[in-house]
Amino acid sequence: MLRWTTGIARSLALVLLILPQVGCATTAGRSPADPIEPANRSVYKFNDALDRAALKPVARVYRDHTPKWLQTGVGHFYTNLSYPWTIVNQVLQGKIVAAGQDTLRFAINTTLGWGGVLDVASGANLPQHDEDLGQTLGWWGVPAGPYLMLPLLGPSTVRDLPSMVSERFLEPFYWYDSGNERWFSLALSLVDKRAELLPLEAGLARVFDKYSVIRDAYLQRRQFQVYDGNPPDDAWQNEFEDPELEDEVPPRH
Repeated sequence: MLRWTTGIARSLALVLLILPQVGCATTAGRSPADPIEPANRSVYKFNDALDRAALKPVARVYRDHTPKWLQTGVGHFYTNLSYPWTIVNQVLQGKIVAAGQDTLRFAINTTLGWGGVLDVASGANLPQHDEDLGQTLGWWGVPAGPYLMLPLLGPSTVRDLPSMVSERFLEPFYWYDSGNERWFSLALSLVDKRAELLPLEAGLARVFDKYSVIRDAYLQRRQFQVYDGNPPDDAWQNEFEDPELEDEVPPRH
């Protein structure tokens, strides 16, 4: 189902965007965050084979034969659709100012930007944020739990799993059921996101153990997001290396 494979592109985006920072420091091998590594590696091989056989070739055709202005508009449109869920999670985290900014951004782009095709709000110097349920649970002190590589959905943790599932039910096009338009919209979202990642793959191709790099990069990125770019020095130990400390970590509110 096309909706499920969207998670592959989304998770890959989080990983590839920070490979230049973490790739050199990442080493292959067992991690305390990954107690079911053999099973996770098997799922990773399946996801990677699916991406190479189907998703990546289609993304290359889309990138090479679709006008750049159209690709930009499609990306803006689907980003705009994500703002309501971001706003809800900002409110749950007490980030009222950011929630107000993204509410205004969503209203401006939806009305003046042709449903979000044009990013008019950036011209008004409104910052752009991205929040999800996994970040909200982390903000309230819920530990990440073991790392999971999910079939079709890609990298996750026990804490992030509810977010990955709930977001799919909350996306507008999940409930849009009017013939082939629904599936075309979902496919376009997936292919557009995957095409954005094509230039970033060179860094991943140079590493020895892709699985370990993706795992560690994903976990570090999620900590970075939960702590708004400023994780404490012992964040990794508290969540993964010493389970006895998890109950001692107070909520961040």
